[in-house]
Amino acid sequence: MCVMETELNINGQNQRLDLAPGVTLLEALRDYAGLTGTKYGCGEGQCGACTVLIDGRAARSCVIRAADATGRKIVTIEGLASGHGLHAVQQAFLDHAAFQCGFCTPGMILGAVALLDQDPSPTASGIREGLQAHICRCGAYPRIVDAVRAAASKNKGSRRG
Repeated sequence: MCVMETELNINGQNQRLDLAPGVTLLEALRDYAGLTGTKYGCGEGQCGACTVLIDGRAARSCVIRAADATGRKIVTIEGLASGHGLHAVQQAFLDHAAFQCGFCTPGMILGAVALLDQDPSPTASGIREGLQAHICRCGAYPRIVDAVRAAASKNKGSRRG
């Protein structure tokens, strides 16, 4: 098997990983970088569990080759909080109990962060539309919408929480 050194910028840190050419970004994050917050759901980019931010945009890491993320800024759920505490969306998910099993939560939170970066004051229907590609098998959608609205209210005037 051919292995090549791939340098990825993950959560603000450059990491050199020895990867086979076909390794997905999801596999690189979980199996090589040890960041297991990003979840494997469907493996087809349909459920949103594997969502990360790449250059500030939500991306399905299960369908992106790790090598294609070279030179780009990748943020996982582990890199979202700052030294000052949780990101506003993370805190709002806690405050509004916007999860049950928690499997979709990392991807849902990162999707919500990307949504709020594009539209800092979304309506409830805008939130539902913006997160429609994320599947919550527990059906916590009303609390997720409430959490994203609360994070948007908290972040009025700022792009990150």
